[in-house]
Amino acid sequence: MKQSSKRIALLLSTLIATLSLISCGSKQELHVYSIIHDEETKALTDLFTKKTGIPVSYIRATTGELVSRVIAEKDNPQADILLGGATAYHMQADDAGALEKYTSPAAANVPSYAVSENGTWTGFCVLTLGIGVNSTRFAEKFPGKALPATWDDLIDADYRGEIVLTDPAASSTAYLFVQDQLQRLGWDEGWAYLLSLSELVGQFPDSGSAPPKLIGTGEYAIGIAYLHALAKYKAEGFDIKLIAPPQSVGDVDCISILKNTKNPEAARKFVDFMLSAEAQELMSSLDFTIPVNPDAKAAEGSIPIAQIDLIDYDAQKASEQKDEVLSRWTKEVK
Repeated sequence: MKQSSKRIALLLSTLIATLSLISCGSKQELHVYSIIHDEETKALTDLFTKKTGIPVSYIRATTGELVSRVIAEKDNPQADILLGGATAYHMQADDAGALEKYTSPAAANVPSYAVSENGTWTGFCVLTLGIGVNSTRFAEKFPGKALPATWDDLIDADYRGEIVLTDPAASSTAYLFVQDQLQRLGWDEGWAYLLSLSELVGQFPDSGSAPPKLIGTGEYAIGIAYLHALAKYKAEGFDIKLIAPPQSVGDVDCISILKNTKNPEAARKFVDFMLSAEAQELMSSLDFTIPVNPDAKAAEGSIPIAQIDLIDYDAQKASEQKDEVLSRWTKEVK
């Protein structure tokens, strides 16, 4: 009888230990939906794992795809974190009830424009739009012509087929560009501008990283993209001239915890990590983004936000208009 009791006790203790290990393992594994580039995602998640011991798996896809997935999965999320994407997209996910509230202690010194009022998203780097020009192709195609210096300069029949812009239905980069024009020019004039420009665009790829690559390799003369993405390709030796046109838009790449996350503790730790100077300096060193953490230094070659003329961008309006704008774009442009 005693031997049987000992055997049962041993089995119970083994079962409890196993369940404990499984429980701890599940709580300490982080799953990320990443909108930022694969190189940056891997470097950041590897550093996070090195510092915390928490393993990370991630899926990298476009903004539109991942935000749609986050909303569709809100009752049973398959990830813990949405990493990257401009504020309008995180607002969209929040409005759908797909985000968890968390105000990180690390956000105490972050500028107010990078922190949501209700604590559902936080910015970790500044994003600004610009124009990239392949100097060699431009000179060959348009000898003696001055480089475009403003957004309005792009509306030039000479440029037909030589401009590359991502599809705003898939890319947060292009949607930010669309909103830049609607907000700086007004609704009607903004749409007139966008429809005129669309007739000159040679390609609408899905990824925001495509225009810098396509102009860098000389397939197009002009590309519209984030300045940091253009700066990265220029630093790698590609033939790219950076232009920061006036009346541009400034926004932030955001991070959010997904509602009903299965790993809340690990998710909060990852948000804290992304707001650290160490993480933001690592990201800037890879893609020339401007950190929001005032203690973090931007990579040499990046363009400081103070040197860019920005409109008073209304991110809430951009979020509220998103469905209407993209529906009209799809009907009238593609």
